[in-house]
Amino acid sequence: MNFQNVKVPNVPGGGAASALIKVGIIGALGLYGATNSLYNVDGGHRAIVFNRVYGIKDKVYPEGTHFMIPWFERPVIYDVRARPHLVESTSGSRDLQMVKIGLRVLTRPLPEMLPTVYRTLGENYNERVLPSIIHETLKAVVAQYNASQLLTQREAVSREIRKVLTERAANFNIALDDVSITMLTFGREFTQAIEAKQVAAQEAERAKFIVEKAEQDKKSAIIRAQGEAKSAQLIGQAIANNPAFITLRQIEASREIAHTLANASNKILLNSNDLLLNLSDKGGAATAAAGKR
Repeated sequence: MNFQNVKVPNVPGGGAASALIKVGIIGALGLYGATNSLYNVDGGHRAIVFNRVYGIKDKVYPEGTHFMIPWFERPVIYDVRARPHLVESTSGSRDLQMVKIGLRVLTRPLPEMLPTVYRTLGENYNERVLPSIIHETLKAVVAQYNASQLLTQREAVSREIRKVLTERAANFNIALDDVSITMLTFGREFTQAIEAKQVAAQEAERAKFIVEKAEQDKKSAIIRAQGEAKSAQLIGQAIANNPAFITLRQIEASREIAHTLANASNKILLNSNDLLLNLSDKGGAATAAAGKR
């Protein structure tokens, strides 16, 4: 059957339909291009662009809205803010004590080196680089100190770790803003040795205090005995020089007894002998003694 002579009838409105299809295709492509040709870079981020023809571009795009060629280009956005990372490592000290040390580091990629970071490390650069260099740095630095020095020179140890770690991270275009030791624990044997040392030091201090207290008590007893001897000597001299001194003391004692009884709730009757007021006999004896002299 020969189809060359067959005539296709003209469909009314066929040209308008094809025109509408063309307009729809062009509009869809335009809409796709408009929605996929712009991308945003948020605050604290930087972007690099991968081109299907040239690869990674060397330009680093700052914050804001930027243009790209749809399908041919795609942005790779990095967070350039400092982020914390906690790493724990068990190392041996110089005196062969096992030390478990925890380290907190604040890291961020160098913005101007993001194309190199993407080419060599990719987007998950932290997981690829930080664990290995942190563990190696901790083992190298801790091995230079004794276990006791790690406690007494903690600030110096932290500075040394930061110095070495900063140099190692710079080789991978990573900046370290802060390095701090968050945990430092030792083995059971070393911990028990420290506790025993502290107990011995406390006992030594207690023994020293007991010795010092005994010496102070001895000095106090000597001073008290000397004071009592001096007091007895002065009282003897006063009695020898003036026999009425005893009478004066008896009057003072009677006054104290009378004052105590007066303030008491019970009523008590006492004679002069009980109140030490038998001064007539003592006064006559004192006068007789004075007359004999």
